[in-house]
Amino acid sequence: MKIIHILLALLIGLGLGLAYSWRISPVTYVDANPAILRADFKDKYRVVIAASYASTHDLERARVRLELLGDTDPTGELSAQAQRMVGAGESFENVQPLAQLATDLQQGFASLPPTPVAFVSTPLVNTPIINMTEAPATNTPTEEPLATEAQSTVEAITPTPTSPFAQTALAPVAASPFAPRPTFTPVPPPGDPFTLVGQETVCEPGSKSGLLQFILMDARRKQIAGIEIIITSPQGEDHSFTGFKPELGNGYADFVMKADTVYSVRVVTGGASVPDISAPTCKDPNGASYLGGLMLTFQQP
Repeated sequence: MKIIHILLALLIGLGLGLAYSWRISPVTYVDANPAILRADFKDKYRVVIAASYASTHDLERARVRLELLGDTDPTGELSAQAQRMVGAGESFENVQPLAQLATDLQQGFASLPPTPVAFVSTPLVNTPIINMTEAPATNTPTEEPLATEAQSTVEAITPTPTSPFAQTALAPVAASPFAPRPTFTPVPPPGDPFTLVGQETVCEPGSKSGLLQFILMDARRKQIAGIEIIITSPQGEDHSFTGFKPELGNGYADFVMKADTVYSVRVVTGGASVPDISAPTCKDPNGASYLGGLMLTFQQP
């Protein structure tokens, strides 16, 4: 009998405790640390941080905000989230801020575009060149009606130009400082088309098999982020972008090939195209075969 009373007391106490904690005085989080957020909410938090950085280019503030999430490797988390978004079919415009922030954190400085100085164009004005040393011309009678007395007075004191009109360009007038600043769109700068300068077979036992790697550089061999690469196969079309893995280089991108599949690669900027790409077959020290990879290097001339 005592056991029943004890069980009833425990159940009543548990019910009262749940009612108090859920209904009467539930727990309310105020100014909670972002580190305790769920993984999906952390992803949204990073998207907001990247969008703010794309507007302000304040790298230190973005770094401090990312530290609030408590990630061991904030740059790696940004790159991984960008890859997940690409895999989920997100547009490049939505993914680019994350990739740009990861790239800038990796290199240690903000990639600011050159700020153009806005000028208001002023048309050419015909300015008469006047010889002030000559005496004013006298009025001669004409067959036209006489002007008013005021007009005659003005004509009498106006010097007569002695040479043809010359066009003088006025100095450009700077635009108002309150004019809106141009919005920076993080797209790759225009340049010469990319050309394939290297194609290397990668045989590394234990590495990811069938990995197609890309390196894109400008004429000074500086890697470029934000370049779209289209990989076409009989199964369809895939897209890859440089800059999503800044730990491997700003101009790095990759794609996993399947065995016995022929691919065609095209760099969107410049239109460089490489047909008939397939994963090579490699052998380990024991003579066993495995699927190797390829490294394609593109460069602007």
